Amino acid sequence: MQLQTILNRVEKYKSFVYASARFVEYRGRQGIEIRMRARKNAHPICSGCHQKRPGYDRLPERRWEHVPLWLFVLLLVYAMRRVDCPDCGIVVEQVPWAQGKQTQTYRFQWFLARWAKRPPWKQVAAAFGTSWDAVYGAVKMAVGWGLQHRSLAGIVAIGVDEIQWLKGQTYLTLVYQIDAGAKRLLYIAQQRTEQSLRTFFDLLGTKGCAALRYICSDMWKAYLNVIAQKASQAIHVLDRFHIMQEVQ
Repeated sequence: MQLQTILNRVEKYKSFVYASARFVEYRGRQGIEIRMRARKNAHPICSGCHQKRPGYDRLPERRWEHVPLWLFVLLLVYAMRRVDCPDCGIVVEQVPWAQGKQTQTYRFQWFLARWAKRPPWKQVAAAFGTSWDAVYGAVKMAVGWGLQHRSLAGIVAIGVDEIQWLKGQTYLTLVYQIDAGAKRLLYIAQQRTEQSLRTFFDLLGTKGCAALRYICSDMWKAYLNVIAQKASQAIHVLDRFHIMQEVQ
């Protein structure tokens, strides 16, 4: 079975094919280069307006790190075309495996981002022969994608909390969805002020705020004020630990 067959089974690109493969040395490690080739009669896509446009010329070859294969660094190699777009001018084509000036493929970025939820990022970078910056970029890409595709509809119950993240009185405001079967972090803001929390309710919108039925928080006054203003109809469950502190 050829390597190209395996790659096509994992991720097939409509307008491109995996062409020749060869062993290479890459940053002191053994690697495999896969040359990408545009299919015949496949027009390049403008990276600005995302429409098919006539080709203009080609740029020098670029490399993108892909998901490692059998401990080999896997690299996609391609000479990107420039397109002559009547709307965007002369721009570089859009390729389906990466965005902009990124040096890792989408697939590798998602791979790193998932691993980054477990051990420290430095260890993830060392394990897969890349840099801390590459792991950071992968996490940033994943967070950006999540925010762009996030839905705040249908949320009934939320939890509001703060965490101390640096020495001294430096806090972050966190909001979680705590519906049955749907628990996720929705929002993070610096500090624990009224504005820190109010911005979340502004994102949720009038209908979203009105749909809330339960809110859980501690007795931090800034949070209490905003919750009373934005979602007074919700049952507000207070943290028992802080209630006992007030009683004592």
